[in-house]
Amino acid sequence: MPRVIYHDSEGQRREVEVARGNSVMEGAVDNDVAGIVAECGGACACATCHAYIAAAWLDRLPPPGDMEEAMLDSVRDRRPNSRLTCQIEVTDDLDGIEVQVADNGS
Repeated sequence: MPRVIYHDSEGQRREVEVARGNSVMEGAVDNDVAGIVAECGGACACATCHAYIAAAWLDRLPPPGDMEEAMLDSVRDRRPNSRLTCQIEVTDDLDGIEVQVADNGS
């Protein structure tokens, strides 16, 4: 299974295996990663799964869709590497992706 590396606001690093086809958000929720609130359950309707993607991984991701862009406009501290983790599908190509959890109001 591909690995996702989460860094939370406390500086904790969590490396977890996430099933192919699941989202980075689902991997965080399934493994109790602090800060990924996921209030809408992955429907791209709340932005509480906001995270910052490590620069080395940005080019490997498809660009955000219109819905994701609209939700990202509402997040605190949006950055060029901001993404909603519910919109990132885990694939073998993303094995080892690193994400920094944003302040999602948890």
